[in-house]
Amino acid sequence: KLAAEFPSEDIFLMTASPLIKAVTNFKQVSKTLEEFDVEEQPSSLLEKRYPNIKVIQSGVKQLKSDEHKIYTEDGKEYIYEKLCLCAGAKPKLIVEGNPYVLGIRDTDSAQAFQKNLAQAERIVVVGNGGIALELVYEIQGCEVIWAIKDKAIGNTFFDAGAAEFLIPKLTAENQETPIECKRTKYTVEGMQEKDKPTAASDKLGSALGPDWHEGLRLKGTKEFAHKVHIEILCEVKKIHLQQEFIQLQQTSLTFPKEEKNVEPDEVLWPVYVELTNGKIYGCNFIVSATGVVPNVEPFLDGNNFAVGEDGGLQVDKHMHTSLPDVYAAGDICTAAWEPSPVWHQMRLWTQARQMGWYAAKCMAADTAGESIDMDFSFELFAHVTKFFNYKVVVLGKYNAQGLGSDHELMLRCTKGHEYVKVVMQNGRMMGAVLIGETDLEETFENLILNQMDLSAYGEDLLNPDIDIEDYFD
Repeated sequence: KLAAEFPSEDIFLMTASPLIKAVTNFKQVSKTLEEFDVEEQPSSLLEKRYPNIKVIQSGVKQLKSDEHKIYTEDGKEYIYEKLCLCAGAKPKLIVEGNPYVLGIRDTDSAQAFQKNLAQAERIVVVGNGGIALELVYEIQGCEVIWAIKDKAIGNTFFDAGAAEFLIPKLTAENQETPIECKRTKYTVEGMQEKDKPTAASDKLGSALGPDWHEGLRLKGTKEFAHKVHIEILCEVKKIHLQQEFIQLQQTSLTFPKEEKNVEPDEVLWPVYVELTNGKIYGCNFIVSATGVVPNVEPFLDGNNFAVGEDGGLQVDKHMHTSLPDVYAAGDICTAAWEPSPVWHQMRLWTQARQMGWYAAKCMAADTAGESIDMDFSFELFAHVTKFFNYKVVVLGKYNAQGLGSDHELMLRCTKGHEYVKVVMQNGRMMGAVLIGETDLEETFENLILNQMDLSAYGEDLLNPDIDIEDYFD
């Protein structure tokens, strides 16, 4: 976007990775909903398309904002007129530096995970966001103990009702074959698989795209499809290596089977997880899918950034940080403007793309001394994704975020087919969760945006015999 806005200026893209993430197959589904794929491409493709872009492959060592300078790891310095920080976030690991704890957020860590899974008989997954959800569903031939701190699965995206709707899919013996995903895959030239350094979890890769598990063979050693046991309302208290565990003289548990009482485990595992509910399970390794923290480290030193509560660089409604000529976008930033009543920040690919595009517009307007209106994409929180092979659309305050207790929920659910939930407040629609092919997203998007009073319709709003999209067309 910057290259198009400033065709005669030099634009430097600094990245620690030889590949860049590109948005492909972009589709505007509705006013605020968009679908796209994320794929890795060699940076030369970007340079070919925009002759004024130069990609500098090096990590950033230091930012000296008072001098408008960036120092890179390879010992060079660059002077900027305007700078936008888009360094993303890094996985929030439950424990640092333990070889049996893997964090997943980027393509490299997903590959390391695949290698480990091939030899695994049992793993423990910790976390309850999108990646944990996808992972647990995709893994076959390996026992999975899934530890979540909430009452229900997928808490970042839905409520207990939606979780109940999805759970049968976890225990289904065999999965439907997913629709073939058409996507080209780039690897770094001259780096054969064997020479590829395995990504240490402290190295930053680029974040995973929405269907990152496509093309990865997620299969353990056993011959069954799904074996998932969910431990709710608990967190990891301690992780013991095999030797420590033997010295503890505690008992660990076997994989729980419905009919039997839980029995002590005879097998010796490489690592043991002690949960806050008192249970101990042995496993081959632990996947930490507990969210991300903004990757601000290299930029804070010597710069007086205003930092949000979640650790991100605060930006105003023009994506400007608290320092002159420095902007930020995506996972690294924290939206510090007064948000629309039905929008909130969430560290997702869709928002990163919107923020990056809008930040470039703001940088251009600023340079030209023009004023600019807030981009429409920040009017309504809207995200479309896929879980367990179902299409999932979340709109507005879909989990009644910040609405207090004076709201009500309306539900419609057809087992194995669709799940529709709307959040209402004072007769107005504030949010919705749609799972399955409901075809209601555009109608609901409009009803949330125009805040029409719907109290007259009552329960009929979700009556399957009334064609509501026709009605509000």
